Amino acid sequence: MLQVNNINVYYGKVEALFNVSFEVGDNEIVSLIGANGAGKTTLMKTIVGINKVQSGNIEYNGKEISNQHAHKTVYDGIVYVPEGREVFPQMTVYENLEMGAFSKKYTKGEMDDHIAEVYDLFPRLKERSKQAAGTMSGGEQQMLAIGRGMMSDPKLLMFDEPSLGLAPVIVDEMFRAIIKINESRKTPIVIAEQNAFMAMSISKRTYVLEVGHIVTHGASPELLNSPDIKKAYLGG
Repeated sequence: MLQVNNINVYYGKVEALFNVSFEVGDNEIVSLIGANGAGKTTLMKTIVGINKVQSGNIEYNGKEISNQHAHKTVYDGIVYVPEGREVFPQMTVYENLEMGAFSKKYTKGEMDDHIAEVYDLFPRLKERSKQAAGTMSGGEQQMLAIGRGMMSDPKLLMFDEPSLGLAPVIVDEMFRAIIKINESRKTPIVIAEQNAFMAMSISKRTYVLEVGHIVTHGASPELLNSPDIKKAYLGG
């Protein structure tokens, strides 16, 4: 579905990604782990077109999307749920969800169906549908960010640090929701996480980024048992 081929990405004259290759297959969950500053967010933003590819290329369902404008990437079905939630704080929960569907021309019935799907996944959002998003807790805002991402009927979902700053019980809820989205919608998912254990526990494959380089990748269950991975990322 998604194929990233030997891309190099710069911020000004500073190289941030070095010959990075990365792929996501149909219906699978792929995790991208690494320390803060490893390049996880840079890679995701490059895939959606926020950052520019200096060399190499990105293909999505056989289509070249390297350096495509971000709004066109959303139209193609790739949705990025950013680190830090970035909800519209003055808007209500319902209005934030409507904004998630800006790239679609839904009928009222279709809009209602999509919002009902989000409310089914996160009942708390239904309870707070008229509440300003900025007044909610971090966990509730993360639910809203995920729900907003679902509103455009994505064909590929990318989550950037969905557990950041959340209590462990809320983290568990977020990851259960991610699994449910993948299983019920058959939507491929990429999770960039510092919480390596959680990400690897629910993913099929894992890529490890260190200072802009993919240093290893493979089946998540195998990497979970790797002594080097345990030592570097799992506290083992």
